[in-house]
Amino acid sequence: MSLKNKSDNIKIKIGLYVVSTPIGNLLDISQRAIETLRKSDFILCEDTRVSKILLTKFDIKSNLISNHKFNEKKNLNKVIKLLKSGSIISLISDAGTPSISDPGCVLINECLKEGINVSPIPGPSAVSSAISVSGFSDKFYFYGFLPEKNKLLNNDLQTLSKLDCSIVFFVSSKKFNKTIPILKKYFNGRKILICREMTKFYEEFLREEIDNLKMLESGLKGELTIVISEMKKVKNASQKLSESDKDLIRKTINKLSVKEIVSLIGKKSEISKKAIYNFCIELKNEN
Repeated sequence: MSLKNKSDNIKIKIGLYVVSTPIGNLLDISQRAIETLRKSDFILCEDTRVSKILLTKFDIKSNLISNHKFNEKKNLNKVIKLLKSGSIISLISDAGTPSISDPGCVLINECLKEGINVSPIPGPSAVSSAISVSGFSDKFYFYGFLPEKNKLLNNDLQTLSKLDCSIVFFVSSKKFNKTIPILKKYFNGRKILICREMTKFYEEFLREEIDNLKMLESGLKGELTIVISEMKKVKNASQKLSESDKDLIRKTINKLSVKEIVSLIGKKSEISKKAIYNFCIELKNEN
């Protein structure tokens, strides 16, 4: 049975549907997303040229309405009127989940004010996809697109650096290199995952220590999804010397300098240098 026939008898409620679309591979779209788009009277999309590729692939013939960041407020009254008249409308972005660093929030908030049903049709998301393969903490903060102005970029990255969780953001591949010195300044000691062309044939994942990060090759296109690891955990050094450590210090106190003893004991156990130093001075004073 074809996908088209499966969705013919499915009824959906009147309202707005926030539909996730593929971030790369068109086959990542869900069955429910296809059915919802086919049953929609209108589909709001960022770029009709991009959306037509997806809709043609799955034989979806609903009417398209261009709805991007420059005209979404202008469209608002028209779309609300259509919804109130009983239309089923889907909102999609060029890729991923709408309203997450994409147009949609203005319309969704207006629908909520007007008591219009708003339903999510979950699916692909660059944010969750990147986190899932990062190997970093699953507690994360999503920032969105980095600001372009250098002062704002510095201020925001400095603030983000204080968060002890994974941090996800988007940035143009053409603008990423200028952020590298700032990342090194505020996120030293942490790791980074750079995701490019996710789910496509030439998808690429670059994993690196931020301190060792080098400039990317010029000429790259598209947007990058960046994940920065949580803060590096530093084990608290014990302040208490074991009896075996004390015995070793007693045996070497007249043979080695205090500095040499601190280095020797510090290498073989997780004892604070201060605790080792204080015990050495205590023994010397006894003598």
